[in-house]
Amino acid sequence: MKKIERAENLVQSRLELFQCPVCHHRYLNLTGNTLVCEKGHAIDFNRHGYLHFLNTQGTTEYDRAMFISRRKLLSAGLFKPIIERINQLLPTTPQTILDVGTGEGTPLAQLASLRKERDFYVGFDISKPGITLATQLNMKAFFCIADLRQLPFTDQSFDTVLELFSPSDYQEFNRVLKENGLLIKVIPNADYLLELRHLLYGNEDQHYHYDNSKVLELFKKHYPDAQVLRVRYQFDLPNDLITDMVKMTPMSWGKNAQQLTDDELTNFHSITVDVSLLVGKK
Repeated sequence: MKKIERAENLVQSRLELFQCPVCHHRYLNLTGNTLVCEKGHAIDFNRHGYLHFLNTQGTTEYDRAMFISRRKLLSAGLFKPIIERINQLLPTTPQTILDVGTGEGTPLAQLASLRKERDFYVGFDISKPGITLATQLNMKAFFCIADLRQLPFTDQSFDTVLELFSPSDYQEFNRVLKENGLLIKVIPNADYLLELRHLLYGNEDQHYHYDNSKVLELFKKHYPDAQVLRVRYQFDLPNDLITDMVKMTPMSWGKNAQQLTDDELTNFHSITVDVSLLVGKK
């Protein structure tokens, strides 16, 4: 089955999840490659098998090369303990799961593999290169380009919203979450990718240190009973992925970021992953 046919079948099977970002009415039908809402607004699937819900091109600073480097590291297991912990938090019953800022989709694919793909998965991002790569994954999920602040999904349509290292819109998250639905947000802690940060920046630079207190404070404001679960471990870097480790993170884009020498890269053998899982319930 072609990618576009697979995506159309997935959307057709759960048409009630989607709403028009223009008028906020439900989509009535899928005819051919075209999705049409109650007010007659139409959107077409493209050849990659995703829907583009934005009025813009969906471009960001995150380019294809960065996403490819990211996929290599994630496929090698960089975030594996995080995904395993998320899986432990989810109910064993089938879930409808929305992945916010899904990028190239590997974390969602790894979660689906752990859960034997029993759920219905939707991933979205603003980045066209990321979503194009995500549609190449061998998994049963629908991907789209969409605006975080104007989600093309109906009210109370998801059991779980996941958000790994992405911006948040808690009002929209609560709108699309079912009653008692879960929001799981992953944020970096002070030691996240510590070795790379200290290679790239001097002690006086703001990027040398990281403080997540404001993000945590805002989450607790919206979800006062939230759980905060820490996941911390060392990841051994495969020699052939050291350069990709530098490329996969926007850390290297900073104005004062140093160009790393071959010797520095050669001695770069492991990286600290230190995150908090913020778990809120609607």
